[in-house]
Amino acid sequence: MLSVVATPIGNLGDISFRALESLKSVDYILSEDTRVFKKLAIKYEISTKVVSFHSHSGEQKINQIIKDLQSGKQIALVSDAGTPLISDPGFSLVSACRKNDIQVSPIPGATSIVAALSACGFPADKFMYLGFFPAKKGRQTLAKKMAESEYTCVFLESVHRIGKTLQLISEHFDDERLICVAREITKIHEEFKIFQVKDLENELKSLTLKGEFVIMVAPSGFNFI
Repeated sequence: MLSVVATPIGNLGDISFRALESLKSVDYILSEDTRVFKKLAIKYEISTKVVSFHSHSGEQKINQIIKDLQSGKQIALVSDAGTPLISDPGFSLVSACRKNDIQVSPIPGATSIVAALSACGFPADKFMYLGFFPAKKGRQTLAKKMAESEYTCVFLESVHRIGKTLQLISEHFDDERLICVAREITKIHEEFKIFQVKDLENELKSLTLKGEFVIMVAPSGFNFI
Protein backbone atom coordinates (compact mmCIF):
# COMPACT_ATOMS: atom_id res chain seq x y z
CA MET A 1 0.00 0.00 0.00
CA LEU A 2 1.06 3.56 -0.72
CA SER A 3 0.18 6.10 1.97
CA VAL A 4 -0.04 9.72 0.82
CA VAL A 5 0.94 11.56 3.99
CA ALA A 6 0.33 15.25 4.63
CA THR A 7 3.05 16.99 6.64
CA PRO A 8 3.09 20.47 8.27
CA ILE A 9 3.20 23.56 6.04
CA GLY A 10 5.34 25.43 8.54
CA ASN A 11 4.76 24.72 12.22
CA LEU A 12 6.05 21.19 12.87
CA GLY A 13 3.49 20.81 15.66
CA ASP A 14 0.76 20.42 13.04
CA ILE A 15 1.67 16.80 12.25
CA SER A 16 -1.06 14.26 13.05
CA PHE A 17 -0.68 11.18 15.26
CA ARG A 18 -1.73 8.98 12.35
CA ALA A 19 0.85 10.56 10.04
CA LEU A 20 3.63 9.89 12.56
CA GLU A 21 2.46 6.31 13.04
CA SER A 22 2.57 5.74 9.29
CA LEU A 23 5.97 7.37 8.78
CA LYS A 24 7.49 5.26 11.53
CA SER A 25 5.99 1.95 10.40
CA VAL A 26 6.40 1.87 6.60
CA ASP A 27 9.30 0.15 4.85
CA TYR A 28 10.51 3.44 3.41
CA ILE A 29 9.47 7.04 2.80
CA LEU A 30 9.46 8.84 -0.55
CA SER A 31 10.39 12.47 0.05
CA GLU A 32 10.47 15.46 -2.32
CA ASP A 33 13.64 16.76 -0.62
CA THR A 34 15.27 14.48 1.94
CA ARG A 35 17.04 17.46 3.55
CA VAL A 36 13.72 19.16 4.26
CA PHE A 37 12.17 15.97 5.63
CA LYS A 38 15.17 15.48 7.93
CA LYS A 39 13.95 18.35 10.16
CA LEU A 40 10.67 16.54 10.78
CA ALA A 41 12.44 13.22 11.21
CA ILE A 42 14.77 14.60 13.87
CA LYS A 43 11.98 16.30 15.82
CA TYR A 44 9.80 13.17 15.95
CA GLU A 45 12.55 10.52 15.97
CA ILE A 46 11.54 8.98 12.65
CA SER A 47 14.28 6.50 11.74
CA THR A 48 12.61 5.04 8.63
CA LYS A 49 14.69 4.92 5.45
CA VAL A 50 14.05 7.98 3.23
CA VAL A 51 14.31 7.88 -0.57
CA SER A 52 14.27 10.91 -2.85
CA PHE A 53 11.21 11.25 -5.10
CA HIS A 54 10.47 14.54 -6.89
CA SER A 55 9.03 16.04 -10.06
CA HIS A 56 12.04 14.91 -12.11
CA SER A 57 11.93 11.28 -10.96
CA GLY A 58 11.65 9.18 -14.10
CA GLU A 59 9.69 6.15 -15.23
CA GLN A 60 12.42 3.76 -14.12
CA LYS A 61 12.13 4.91 -10.51
CA ILE A 62 8.34 4.76 -10.58
CA ASN A 63 8.48 1.21 -11.97
CA GLN A 64 10.79 0.15 -9.13
CA ILE A 65 8.45 1.65 -6.53
CA ILE A 66 5.50 -0.17 -8.14
CA LYS A 67 7.44 -3.45 -7.96
CA ASP A 68 8.17 -2.84 -4.28
CA LEU A 69 4.50 -2.16 -3.60
CA GLN A 70 3.44 -5.28 -5.52
CA SER A 71 5.84 -7.34 -3.43
CA GLY A 72 4.02 -6.22 -0.30
CA LYS A 73 6.12 -3.31 0.90
CA GLN A 74 4.44 -0.42 2.68
CA ILE A 75 5.56 2.99 1.40
CA ALA A 76 4.73 6.57 2.40
CA LEU A 77 4.84 9.57 0.09
CA VAL A 78 5.49 13.07 1.47
CA SER A 79 6.18 16.46 -0.09
CA ASP A 80 8.29 19.26 1.37
CA ALA A 81 5.22 20.74 3.06
CA GLY A 82 1.50 20.10 3.13
CA THR A 83 -0.44 17.54 1.13
CA PRO A 84 1.37 15.70 -1.69
CA LEU A 85 0.05 16.20 -5.26
CA ILE A 86 -1.60 19.55 -4.43
CA SER A 87 0.81 21.59 -6.59
CA ASP A 88 3.49 19.13 -5.44
CA PRO A 89 5.03 15.97 -6.97
CA GLY A 90 3.34 12.57 -6.81
CA PHE A 91 0.66 12.46 -9.51
CA SER A 92 2.59 10.10 -11.79
CA LEU A 93 3.18 7.64 -8.96
CA VAL A 94 -0.37 7.65 -7.61
CA SER A 95 -1.71 7.30 -11.15
CA ALA A 96 0.60 4.32 -11.74
CA CYS A 97 -0.61 2.73 -8.50
CA ARG A 98 -4.23 3.04 -9.58
CA LYS A 99 -3.39 1.62 -13.00
CA ASN A 100 -1.81 -1.41 -11.29
CA ASP A 101 -4.63 -1.88 -8.75
CA ILE A 102 -2.37 -0.96 -5.84
CA GLN A 103 -4.12 0.48 -2.80
CA VAL A 104 -3.50 4.19 -2.16
CA SER A 105 -4.58 5.60 1.18
CA PRO A 106 -4.56 9.32 2.09
CA ILE A 107 -3.47 10.44 5.53
CA PRO A 108 -4.86 13.98 5.51
CA GLY A 109 -3.48 17.07 7.15
CA ALA A 110 -2.34 20.57 6.35
CA THR A 111 -2.59 22.29 2.99
CA SER A 112 -1.76 25.97 2.57
CA ILE A 113 -4.77 26.59 0.31
CA VAL A 114 -7.42 25.49 2.80
CA ALA A 115 -5.54 27.05 5.72
CA ALA A 116 -5.46 30.40 3.93
CA LEU A 117 -9.12 30.20 2.90
CA SER A 118 -10.22 29.39 6.44
CA ALA A 119 -8.69 32.60 7.80
CA CYS A 120 -9.11 35.19 5.04
CA GLY A 121 -12.83 35.82 5.44
CA PHE A 122 -13.74 35.40 1.76
CA PRO A 123 -16.52 32.97 0.71
CA ALA A 124 -15.11 29.44 0.94
CA ASP A 125 -18.17 27.24 0.40
CA LYS A 126 -17.20 27.24 -3.28
CA PHE A 127 -13.81 28.27 -4.64
CA MET A 128 -11.63 27.83 -7.71
CA TYR A 129 -8.07 26.65 -7.15
CA LEU A 130 -5.64 27.55 -9.94
CA GLY A 131 -2.32 26.15 -8.71
CA PHE A 132 0.79 28.22 -9.38
CA PHE A 133 0.09 31.24 -11.55
CA PRO A 134 1.63 30.72 -15.03
CA ALA A 135 5.14 32.13 -15.34
CA LYS A 136 4.79 33.00 -19.04
CA LYS A 137 2.05 31.57 -21.25
CA GLY A 138 -1.60 32.02 -20.30
CA ARG A 139 -1.21 34.79 -17.70
CA GLN A 140 -3.66 37.21 -19.35
CA THR A 141 -6.18 34.47 -20.11
CA LEU A 142 -6.19 33.23 -16.52
CA ALA A 143 -6.54 36.75 -15.13
CA LYS A 144 -9.64 37.27 -17.30
CA LYS A 145 -11.16 33.99 -16.09
CA MET A 146 -10.61 35.07 -12.49
CA ALA A 147 -12.30 38.41 -13.17
CA GLU A 148 -15.36 36.58 -14.51
CA SER A 149 -15.53 33.94 -11.77
CA GLU A 150 -18.41 33.97 -9.30
CA TYR A 151 -16.25 32.09 -6.79
CA THR A 152 -13.27 33.00 -4.65
CA CYS A 153 -10.15 32.31 -6.73
CA VAL A 154 -7.04 30.90 -5.06
CA PHE A 155 -3.56 30.53 -6.50
CA LEU A 156 0.07 30.25 -5.43
CA GLU A 157 2.92 32.56 -6.37
CA SER A 158 6.64 32.82 -5.73
CA VAL A 159 8.45 35.70 -4.09
CA HIS A 160 10.08 36.63 -7.40
CA ARG A 161 6.84 37.17 -9.34
CA ILE A 162 4.33 38.26 -6.70
CA GLY A 163 4.49 41.98 -7.55
CA LYS A 164 4.15 41.59 -11.31
CA THR A 165 1.38 39.02 -10.97
CA LEU A 166 -0.70 41.17 -8.62
CA GLN A 167 -0.34 44.13 -10.94
CA LEU A 168 -1.35 42.01 -13.92
CA ILE A 169 -4.50 40.53 -12.40
CA SER A 170 -5.56 43.88 -10.93
CA GLU A 171 -5.81 45.29 -14.46
CA HIS A 172 -8.83 43.04 -15.01
CA PHE A 173 -10.68 43.87 -11.76
CA ASP A 174 -12.72 46.84 -10.61
CA ASP A 175 -11.21 49.11 -7.94
CA GLU A 176 -13.37 47.67 -5.15
CA ARG A 177 -12.38 44.02 -5.70
CA LEU A 178 -10.85 42.47 -2.58
CA ILE A 179 -7.53 40.61 -2.62
CA CYS A 180 -5.93 38.69 0.24
CA VAL A 181 -2.22 37.88 0.26
CA ALA A 182 -1.20 35.23 2.81
CA ARG A 183 2.39 34.25 3.57
CA GLU A 184 4.35 32.20 6.14
CA ILE A 185 1.12 30.46 7.23
CA THR A 186 1.48 28.76 10.67
CA LYS A 187 4.97 30.24 11.10
CA ILE A 188 6.18 33.01 13.42
CA HIS A 189 5.84 35.73 10.78
CA GLU A 190 2.43 34.64 9.51
CA GLU A 191 0.77 37.48 7.64
CA PHE A 192 -2.60 38.13 5.97
CA LYS A 193 -2.93 41.36 4.01
CA ILE A 194 -6.42 42.21 2.72
CA PHE A 195 -6.97 45.22 0.49
CA GLN A 196 -8.93 46.57 -2.45
CA VAL A 197 -7.45 46.73 -5.93
CA LYS A 198 -7.33 50.53 -5.77
CA ASP A 199 -4.87 50.25 -2.86
CA LEU A 200 -2.58 47.76 -4.57
CA GLU A 201 0.35 50.11 -5.18
CA ASN A 202 0.62 51.12 -1.53
CA GLU A 203 0.21 47.54 -0.33
CA LEU A 204 2.98 46.30 -2.60
CA LYS A 205 5.39 48.79 -1.07
CA SER A 206 4.82 47.33 2.40
CA LEU A 207 4.68 43.68 1.33
CA THR A 208 7.38 41.48 2.86
CA LEU A 209 8.99 39.60 0.01
CA LYS A 210 9.76 36.34 1.75
CA GLY A 211 8.27 32.87 1.63
CA GLU A 212 5.63 31.37 -0.64
CA PHE A 213 2.39 33.25 -1.17
CA VAL A 214 -1.22 32.13 -1.29
CA ILE A 215 -3.34 34.71 -3.12
CA MET A 216 -7.12 34.86 -2.84
CA VAL A 217 -9.40 37.07 -4.93
CA ALA A 218 -12.92 37.55 -3.62
CA PRO A 219 -15.91 37.25 -5.98
CA SER A 220 -17.01 40.46 -7.67
CA GLY A 221 -19.31 42.50 -5.45
CA PHE A 222 -18.25 40.77 -2.21
CA ASN A 223 -17.46 42.86 0.82
CA PHE A 224 -17.26 42.14 4.53
CA ILE A 225 -20.58 42.40 6.36
